[in-house]
Amino acid sequence: MKAIIQAGGLGTRLRPVTYEIPKPLLTVKKKPILNHLVDLFTRHGIHEIGVVVSRAHEADFSRWQKTWRGEMPDEKITIFFEDQPSGTFGYLKHLRGWIGNEKFILSNGDELKDFDLSALKNFHEAHSPVATIALVKVPNPEEYGVPLINGHHIREFLEKPKNPPTEFISSGLYILEPTVFDYADLTKDFLMIENDVFPKIASEGKLLGYKVENGRWFDCGNLERWEKAIREW
Repeated sequence: MKAIIQAGGLGTRLRPVTYEIPKPLLTVKKKPILNHLVDLFTRHGIHEIGVVVSRAHEADFSRWQKTWRGEMPDEKITIFFEDQPSGTFGYLKHLRGWIGNEKFILSNGDELKDFDLSALKNFHEAHSPVATIALVKVPNPEEYGVPLINGHHIREFLEKPKNPPTEFISSGLYILEPTVFDYADLTKDFLMIENDVFPKIASEGKLLGYKVENGRWFDCGNLERWEKAIREW
Protein backbone atom coordinates (compact mmCIF):
# COMPACT_ATOMS: atom_id res chain seq x y z
CA MET A 1 0.00 0.00 0.00
CA LYS A 2 1.17 3.51 -0.85
CA ALA A 3 0.36 6.77 0.89
CA ILE A 4 -0.14 10.27 -0.47
CA ILE A 5 0.23 13.36 1.70
CA GLN A 6 -1.47 16.55 0.58
CA ALA A 7 1.01 19.30 1.46
CA GLY A 8 0.17 22.06 -1.00
CA GLY A 9 -2.03 24.31 1.13
CA LEU A 10 -1.20 27.97 1.66
CA GLY A 11 -1.71 27.93 5.42
CA THR A 12 -3.45 31.31 5.47
CA ARG A 13 -4.61 30.91 9.08
CA LEU A 14 -1.00 30.51 10.20
CA ARG A 15 0.30 33.71 8.67
CA PRO A 16 2.72 35.43 8.98
CA VAL A 17 4.65 32.22 9.81
CA THR A 18 3.59 30.51 6.58
CA TYR A 19 4.79 33.39 4.46
CA GLU A 20 8.23 31.90 5.15
CA ILE A 21 7.61 28.21 5.97
CA PRO A 22 5.09 25.86 4.30
CA LYS A 23 2.58 24.58 6.83
CA PRO A 24 3.57 20.86 6.68
CA LEU A 25 7.16 21.86 7.48
CA LEU A 26 6.24 23.65 10.70
CA THR A 27 7.78 21.79 13.61
CA VAL A 28 6.28 20.05 16.62
CA LYS A 29 8.80 18.75 19.14
CA LYS A 30 11.59 20.02 16.84
CA LYS A 31 10.43 17.87 13.93
CA PRO A 32 8.30 18.89 10.92
CA ILE A 33 4.66 17.78 10.91
CA LEU A 34 5.44 16.00 7.65
CA ASN A 35 8.05 13.84 9.40
CA HIS A 36 5.52 12.74 12.03
CA LEU A 37 3.23 11.53 9.24
CA VAL A 38 6.06 9.66 7.53
CA ASP A 39 6.89 8.02 10.87
CA LEU A 40 3.26 6.93 11.27
CA PHE A 41 3.21 5.28 7.86
CA THR A 42 6.56 3.60 8.42
CA ARG A 43 5.43 2.05 11.70
CA HIS A 44 2.62 0.34 9.81
CA GLY A 45 4.73 -0.95 6.94
CA ILE A 46 4.01 1.79 4.40
CA HIS A 47 7.27 2.86 2.82
CA GLU A 48 6.23 4.33 -0.54
CA ILE A 49 4.99 7.84 0.07
CA GLY A 50 4.07 10.61 -2.33
CA VAL A 51 3.95 14.23 -1.17
CA VAL A 52 1.99 16.73 -3.25
CA VAL A 53 3.26 20.28 -2.81
CA SER A 54 3.00 23.65 -4.50
CA ARG A 55 5.58 24.45 -7.15
CA ALA A 56 6.09 27.73 -5.30
CA HIS A 57 7.54 25.73 -2.39
CA GLU A 58 9.82 23.52 -4.49
CA ALA A 59 13.01 24.81 -2.88
CA ASP A 60 11.61 24.36 0.64
CA PHE A 61 10.61 20.72 0.15
CA SER A 62 13.78 19.85 -1.76
CA ARG A 63 15.72 21.24 1.19
CA TRP A 64 13.53 19.26 3.59
CA GLN A 65 14.18 16.04 1.73
CA LYS A 66 17.94 16.57 1.78
CA THR A 67 17.99 17.62 5.44
CA TRP A 68 15.98 14.68 6.78
CA ARG A 69 17.09 11.95 4.38
CA GLY A 70 19.37 10.37 6.95
CA GLU A 71 16.55 9.93 9.45
CA MET A 72 14.20 8.32 6.94
CA PRO A 73 16.41 5.69 5.28
CA ASP A 74 13.71 3.07 4.65
CA GLU A 75 11.14 5.28 2.98
CA LYS A 76 10.83 5.91 -0.72
CA ILE A 77 9.51 9.46 -0.80
CA THR A 78 8.51 11.07 -4.06
CA ILE A 79 7.62 14.76 -4.18
CA PHE A 80 5.09 15.84 -6.79
CA PHE A 81 4.80 19.53 -7.64
CA GLU A 82 1.48 21.08 -8.66
CA ASP A 83 1.79 24.27 -10.68
CA GLN A 84 -1.54 25.65 -9.51
CA PRO A 85 -3.86 24.84 -6.60
CA SER A 86 -5.91 21.75 -7.44
CA GLY A 87 -7.76 21.06 -4.19
CA THR A 88 -7.58 17.92 -2.08
CA PHE A 89 -8.21 15.57 -5.01
CA GLY A 90 -7.57 17.40 -8.29
CA TYR A 91 -3.90 16.51 -8.65
CA LEU A 92 -4.44 12.82 -7.94
CA LYS A 93 -5.60 12.15 -11.49
CA HIS A 94 -1.96 12.69 -12.51
CA LEU A 95 -0.85 10.01 -10.03
CA ARG A 96 -3.01 7.12 -11.19
CA GLY A 97 -0.03 5.42 -12.78
CA TRP A 98 2.04 5.87 -9.62
CA ILE A 99 -0.82 4.61 -7.43
CA GLY A 100 -1.48 1.55 -9.56
CA ASN A 101 -4.44 -0.77 -9.05
CA GLU A 102 -4.22 -1.09 -5.27
CA LYS A 103 -5.92 0.71 -2.43
CA PHE A 104 -4.00 3.67 -1.03
CA ILE A 105 -3.98 6.11 1.87
CA LEU A 106 -4.62 9.81 1.38
CA SER A 107 -3.83 12.18 4.23
CA ASN A 108 -3.83 15.89 4.90
CA GLY A 109 -0.37 17.21 5.61
CA ASP A 110 -1.16 19.68 8.39
CA GLU A 111 -2.39 17.39 11.17
CA LEU A 112 -0.57 15.20 13.67
CA LYS A 113 -1.92 11.66 13.69
CA ASP A 114 -0.97 8.66 15.79
CA PHE A 115 -3.33 5.70 15.59
CA ASP A 116 -3.48 2.11 14.41
CA LEU A 117 -3.43 2.20 10.61
CA SER A 118 -3.33 -1.59 10.51
CA ALA A 119 -6.67 -1.79 12.33
CA LEU A 120 -8.08 0.80 9.93
CA LYS A 121 -6.88 -1.24 6.96
CA ASN A 122 -8.40 -4.44 8.39
CA PHE A 123 -11.74 -2.67 8.88
CA HIS A 124 -11.67 -1.38 5.32
CA GLU A 125 -10.89 -4.79 3.87
CA ALA A 126 -13.59 -6.47 5.94
CA HIS A 127 -16.33 -4.15 4.66
CA SER A 128 -15.14 -3.53 1.07
CA PRO A 129 -16.22 0.11 0.60
CA VAL A 130 -14.85 2.54 -1.95
CA ALA A 131 -13.58 4.83 0.82
CA THR A 132 -13.10 4.66 4.57
CA ILE A 133 -12.61 7.81 6.65
CA ALA A 134 -10.72 7.55 9.93
CA LEU A 135 -12.84 9.38 12.51
CA VAL A 136 -11.41 10.84 15.72
CA LYS A 137 -13.17 12.08 18.85
CA VAL A 138 -12.60 15.74 19.75
CA PRO A 139 -13.94 17.94 22.57
CA ASN A 140 -15.06 20.66 20.12
CA PRO A 141 -16.76 18.93 17.16
CA GLU A 142 -18.87 22.02 16.49
CA GLU A 143 -15.73 23.62 15.01
CA TYR A 144 -15.42 20.95 12.31
CA GLY A 145 -17.39 18.91 9.82
CA VAL A 146 -19.33 16.24 11.71
CA PRO A 147 -20.50 13.02 10.03
CA LEU A 148 -24.04 11.69 10.03
CA ILE A 149 -23.52 7.96 10.48
CA ASN A 150 -25.89 5.01 10.09
CA GLY A 151 -24.01 2.04 11.48
CA HIS A 152 -20.65 2.37 9.76
CA HIS A 153 -22.06 4.21 6.76
CA ILE A 154 -21.52 7.94 6.44
CA ARG A 155 -24.46 9.70 4.81
CA GLU A 156 -23.12 13.25 4.84
CA PHE A 157 -21.12 15.80 6.85
CA LEU A 158 -22.64 18.70 8.77
CA GLU A 159 -20.34 21.72 8.57
CA LYS A 160 -19.75 23.25 12.02
CA PRO A 161 -23.17 22.29 13.47
CA LYS A 162 -24.37 24.08 16.61
CA ASN A 163 -25.55 20.78 18.09
CA PRO A 164 -23.23 18.06 16.79
CA PRO A 165 -24.82 14.59 16.67
CA THR A 166 -21.49 13.00 17.60
CA GLU A 167 -18.09 13.92 19.00
CA PHE A 168 -16.35 12.27 16.05
CA ILE A 169 -14.96 14.20 13.07
CA SER A 170 -12.86 13.35 10.06
CA SER A 171 -9.17 12.94 10.87
CA GLY A 172 -8.20 13.94 7.35
CA LEU A 173 -6.93 10.44 6.59
CA TYR A 174 -8.65 7.99 4.27
CA ILE A 175 -8.19 4.59 2.69
CA LEU A 176 -9.32 4.71 -0.92
CA GLU A 177 -9.87 2.06 -3.55
CA PRO A 178 -8.64 2.87 -7.08
CA THR A 179 -12.32 2.95 -8.12
CA VAL A 180 -12.54 6.27 -6.25
CA PHE A 181 -11.56 7.94 -9.53
CA ASP A 182 -14.83 6.73 -11.07
CA TYR A 183 -16.64 9.17 -8.77
CA ALA A 184 -14.64 12.23 -9.76
CA ASP A 185 -15.09 14.52 -12.75
CA LEU A 186 -11.55 14.21 -14.04
CA THR A 187 -12.12 16.86 -16.69
CA LYS A 188 -11.78 19.39 -13.85
CA ASP A 189 -8.37 20.48 -12.57
CA PHE A 190 -9.66 21.57 -9.16
CA LEU A 191 -11.49 18.99 -7.05
CA MET A 192 -12.19 18.73 -3.33
CA ILE A 193 -12.58 15.16 -2.16
CA GLU A 194 -14.87 16.30 0.64
CA ASN A 195 -17.35 18.04 -1.66
CA ASP A 196 -16.83 16.61 -5.13
CA VAL A 197 -16.16 12.94 -4.47
CA PHE A 198 -17.34 11.72 -1.06
CA PRO A 199 -21.01 12.75 -1.49
CA LYS A 200 -21.26 10.61 -4.64
CA ILE A 201 -19.72 7.63 -2.87
CA ALA A 202 -21.99 8.15 0.14
CA SER A 203 -25.08 8.17 -2.09
CA GLU A 204 -24.25 4.58 -3.05
CA GLY A 205 -23.62 3.49 0.54
CA LYS A 206 -19.93 2.94 -0.11
CA LEU A 207 -18.45 5.59 2.23
CA LEU A 208 -17.61 4.23 5.68
CA GLY A 209 -16.41 5.77 8.92
CA TYR A 210 -13.97 4.01 11.25
CA LYS A 211 -13.97 5.35 14.80
CA VAL A 212 -10.40 5.47 16.04
CA GLU A 213 -9.93 4.27 19.61
CA ASN A 214 -6.92 5.14 21.77
CA GLY A 215 -5.35 7.37 19.15
CA ARG A 216 -3.93 10.87 19.11
CA TRP A 217 -4.83 13.65 16.69
CA PHE A 218 -3.98 17.35 16.63
CA ASP A 219 -5.16 19.94 14.13
CA CYS A 220 -2.32 22.42 13.52
CA GLY A 221 -4.36 24.65 11.22
CA ASN A 222 -4.10 27.90 13.17
CA LEU A 223 -1.70 29.44 15.66
CA GLU A 224 -3.70 28.44 18.74
CA ARG A 225 -4.05 24.81 17.65
CA TRP A 226 -0.42 24.59 16.59
CA GLU A 227 0.67 25.84 20.02
CA LYS A 228 -1.57 23.25 21.69
CA ALA A 229 0.03 20.53 19.59
CA ILE A 230 3.50 21.69 20.59
CA ARG A 231 2.55 21.62 24.26
CA GLU A 232 0.66 18.31 24.32
CA TRP A 233 2.03 16.05 21.56
